[in-house]
Amino acid sequence: MVTAKPDIADRADLGTLLRRFYEAALADRLIGPYFTEIAGLDLEDHLPRITDFWERALLRTAEYGGNAFAPHAALHDTRPMTAEHFGRWVQLWRASVDGLYAGPNADHAKAQGERIALSMLRRLAGADASTDGSGGPGFVPLAAVRLRTEA
Repeated sequence: MVTAKPDIADRADLGTLLRRFYEAALADRLIGPYFTEIAGLDLEDHLPRITDFWERALLRTAEYGGNAFAPHAALHDTRPMTAEHFGRWVQLWRASVDGLYAGPNADHAKAQGERIALSMLRRLAGADASTDGSGGPGFVPLAAVRLRTEA
């Protein structure tokens, strides 16, 4: 018997989701180094702030007074991020959401993640940044996303 997945309902659900996402992102060969080598991310320190961000973005039940763009700009200044990096972020985000949750909030989380990734990419790389894969590595269109387990 298949049990239906719950929807994202509260901060605890976001915490579970974000922990799963960051476990995948930190281990990823393409984007992991941005978290581990460049940012030196302390996940336990980061989780409360990023949970505030997503709780505000999805559930409107938390305050977030941070500047989500500034740390990404600093990373980009150290090692430029491309559409390929943001595309991989979207893949991992969607896979993390889909692995745990289903419903309107889960759908909103996936759509919001894509909007944020596109906005960051355009702010960092310019309004003309390739998002379709033409002219080199590009943003992975969500319709084409099929995350496979890496060996």
